[in-house]
Amino acid sequence: MHTEQRARAHELLRSRSIDRALFAAPASVTWLTGFAPPIQTGANPFAGGPPLVWYESGEFTLIVMDWFSSQAVPVINYPGYTYESPIASADHLAAIVRSLVGRSRAGTLGVEARHLPAFLAPSDAVSIDGLLDPLRAVKTADEIETLRRCFALADAGHAAAREATRAGKREIDVWAVIQSAISRAAGQRVPLGNDCVVSRRENNIGGWPGDFELRPGDSLIVDLGARLNGYWSDSCAVYYASEPSDRQRATHNVVRQALEYAISLIKPGAVANEVDRKVRQFIADAGYPVYPHHTGHSVGVSPHEEPRLTPYNTLLLQPGMVVMLEPGSYIPGEIAVRLEDAVLVTADGAEVLTRHNKGLP
Repeated sequence: MHTEQRARAHELLRSRSIDRALFAAPASVTWLTGFAPPIQTGANPFAGGPPLVWYESGEFTLIVMDWFSSQAVPVINYPGYTYESPIASADHLAAIVRSLVGRSRAGTLGVEARHLPAFLAPSDAVSIDGLLDPLRAVKTADEIETLRRCFALADAGHAAAREATRAGKREIDVWAVIQSAISRAAGQRVPLGNDCVVSRRENNIGGWPGDFELRPGDSLIVDLGARLNGYWSDSCAVYYASEPSDRQRATHNVVRQALEYAISLIKPGAVANEVDRKVRQFIADAGYPVYPHHTGHSVGVSPHEEPRLTPYNTLLLQPGMVVMLEPGSYIPGEIAVRLEDAVLVTADGAEVLTRHNKGLP
């Protein structure tokens, strides 16, 4: 699947006269090789450093601890856990990097320095931080199909959330039902984020689920991101513990209309910050508090990618970009509504990729 990504990266590196490169950003490693280390339990305690990708003579090589492998590219492993000798993972990793960098001094060496531990940093390298970001913004056909499967998982989670949201349930109870539904749909353990918070929280925009019980009159923001094969989905809806009040219904309908308006703005050549400005103005003109966050962002091998729909961003939308749109409106401790869809920028507009029910009960 990642052959096209490596070919595009190779052409970009060659155009910049970068002969050798060391990639260290997690998103770069996954985008180039498909390798995505498990994240449920945090960083592996026996790894000597982050997974790396070495580029030289048009070839990409993954450098990881010996527990891991890849079918997409050659792999250099180093020993991690061992009981037959002291654990020296960092030393083994450093020796590999020194060997690769030192075996040929010809040509320019590029390094993703922001994500590379200082003890691994070559002294004669140039920074290539962010170099792959524009390439990652436009998805390949294979990436789009992978994202469709990711969004389908989130859709399954939302269906479960709608059924589970009842007075007397806690945030964490609903989250457990969501996680179970997504794991069953995927047929495997799936990393899951982002938000599951009841509207009566003072900070009701987002956060991890906790021991907050839903009461009659409460609503619940459920913002789901599930990772499958190294790629993230995203989507958001609001569910109600009882019959919504007139004020809840009115806020929900305005945000739904704002989302529909945002989708209508997505097309090639649209400017990211213009979309952001127009959707914010839509909420303001309706007389509701404007959301204190982005209007949207892309997803891929990381949960937030370019294009970001924010006030500062002048990026032009292109066919093949996937954009999350998530307007909202919040009154702390009382009302919280955010609705989110994924859209694919097509040659003549946008295709909605998420299918979860965002309607009122």
